[in-house]
Amino acid sequence: MTGTVRLAADIGGTFTDLAAERTSAAGVERWTAKVLTTPATPETGLLEGVRVLLRKAGLQPSDIAVMVHGTTLATNAIIERKGARTALLTTEGFRDVLALGNESRYDQYDLNIALPEPLVPRRLRLTVPERLDNEGKVLRPLDEAAVRQQVTAMREAGVESLAIGFIHGFVQPVHERRAAEIVREMWPELPVSLSSEVSPEMREWERFSTTAANAYVQPLMARYLGLLERGLREMGMDAPVFMMLSGGGLTTLDTAARFPIRLVESGPAGGAIFSAHVARQRGLDKVLSFDMGGTTAKVCLIDDYAPQASRTFEVARVGRFRKGSGLPLRIPVLEMVEIGAGGGSLASIDALGLIQVGPESAGADPGPACYGRGGTKPAVTDSNLLLGRYEPTLFAGGTMQLQPERSREALREHVGTRLGLEPEMAALGVIEMVDENMANAARVHAIESGKGFEDRAMIAFGGGGPVHGYRVAEKIGIRRVLVPSGAGVGSAIGFLRAPVGYEVVRSLYQRFASFDRLAVNALLEDMAREAEAMVAPGAFGAPTAQTRTAYMRYVGQGHEIAVPLPPRALDEADVAAIRAAYDAEYTRFYDRPVPGSDVEILTFALTVATLTEAAEPVAEPEPAPAGSPIRQQQVRDTLSGTVSAWPVYDREALPPGAAVQGPCIIAETETSTLVGPGWTCRADGLGYLELLRETA
Repeated sequence: MTGTVRLAADIGGTFTDLAAERTSAAGVERWTAKVLTTPATPETGLLEGVRVLLRKAGLQPSDIAVMVHGTTLATNAIIERKGARTALLTTEGFRDVLALGNESRYDQYDLNIALPEPLVPRRLRLTVPERLDNEGKVLRPLDEAAVRQQVTAMREAGVESLAIGFIHGFVQPVHERRAAEIVREMWPELPVSLSSEVSPEMREWERFSTTAANAYVQPLMARYLGLLERGLREMGMDAPVFMMLSGGGLTTLDTAARFPIRLVESGPAGGAIFSAHVARQRGLDKVLSFDMGGTTAKVCLIDDYAPQASRTFEVARVGRFRKGSGLPLRIPVLEMVEIGAGGGSLASIDALGLIQVGPESAGADPGPACYGRGGTKPAVTDSNLLLGRYEPTLFAGGTMQLQPERSREALREHVGTRLGLEPEMAALGVIEMVDENMANAARVHAIESGKGFEDRAMIAFGGGGPVHGYRVAEKIGIRRVLVPSGAGVGSAIGFLRAPVGYEVVRSLYQRFASFDRLAVNALLEDMAREAEAMVAPGAFGAPTAQTRTAYMRYVGQGHEIAVPLPPRALDEADVAAIRAAYDAEYTRFYDRPVPGSDVEILTFALTVATLTEAAEPVAEPEPAPAGSPIRQQQVRDTLSGTVSAWPVYDREALPPGAAVQGPCIIAETETSTLVGPGWTCRADGLGYLELLRETA
């Protein structure tokens, strides 16, 4: 490995974004590129994007020192049900755990409620006699002959991947491991996922669901990663490749191939890390990350330069935005709200005669109507184009020629005629609706997190974030919006800021009234060794740090709160301090503690990660002239509906310290920043655009 350039690639539903950086004594050089995603063969679009970026930067494949990659491939496979034919081997009597779930209903009053279908059909949910108690003691030995019999049945059924999940396997994995040994003896090439490795936590439904999902996407992801690695090597790139994890760290290809379920939110995680880095650079301790791409929009709260983290995630919801309507995954994720509101989100009229936008997306193929690739339904991009927000000949840096007439016809046919509106006014309705959807998602996320938007700045990025940012900010009461450099490929740049890290999670039931400090310390040390072994191959000797967390609740409650632990062996004083920290955190969420109630710990999490580089402060620039606009565009304002000439400025020509008054547009290769009426935009010392709303 002799290269000096770091490369990142993010495969989205519509575009594949790439960014490369080289650091020298003169500063940081950056190159970016954006190409259409190739859904059928994702590696094709990514490899083409790498070639485009290398040509653009004048680089050779051997110049690349490391590549970081994130993809939605695992998520899409689950949503579209295009994974492997998967079997579940479980304890006798627990065949239907995946179907029964926890018997909760996401809509109490829907008599025809639709529940998500398990990834493993009942005929492939196979059982064997075995049983452990809740402390891991063997109550019934594993019936090895039954395991062999079920392996034969799997072969006959054409199974392509296997999940093994036994009751209380998270406490003692001996039976799961022995069953896996038997399977590998009889069928070495069959991919096997163990619940004690994928999700070693209590709650069998979530544990089995996560393990089944890992097995479901494992063959697909292993094949994809192999094709990608081979394509890069054939191109002449011998740099190591790391995968972005949903929890915000990086891992090796081997680990990603074993646990692909941890990649489900890798792209959005890169965006949250990008926002956290920008917040650290600007000294903003409370921000809202707003990432709008071609297929979805993501919002994430970041406090003290760290995105919110979570242990739970749902995928493939059957009820739109309804919690509890998807398949549960117990994996480390950066907590955010993701909705179907991107540039490719399709607009239509629902049964009540109202405009609906998303979640269905035109994607990259055929794409919005204006792409001229066969799409006939109007998307958000079509509406922005008709409102005058895009210059048709300069979209995506001039690599795509948009066709306004196709947008006009699509909006007339599918929205305008039904509402008695001209296409341009139909477009205004679509944009106002999608902005309100995103603003509402941000409001709900803040309320559920027990936080607000007071004194919070928005960091807007992605292809659509800077376009819609100021209007979404107006709706939720934010008066400051920051658009960083490279905003159009923000998630890819975020990959370059991510630490190499890995999180280990295990369950060990404890109560503070009978806290076994020695057992907890032994567990945490074992977890630390496992995490360090995962991180070491990719850290290249870089210093690392541990983060330890306990998930606890008052006895009898159903949900836990995360409480940080000191990154060392616990002493008696620590135990009392942790209990006090729980009461304080519970009070922050629910306004008051529960006096006299004991607290129980269900799960411990430990992360080992390379240290994050400190952000150097940048001096504020002196005021500078903005220069003349490069052109004028006739833009329809979404608030007033009036059309007027908005000046367009070239972002590259806007010097630090320059300020412009809205309404105007600041154009760059991968996106455009809209500065609405009543807003002022200024370029700071980093070249970032800072939008400030005037006080009424």
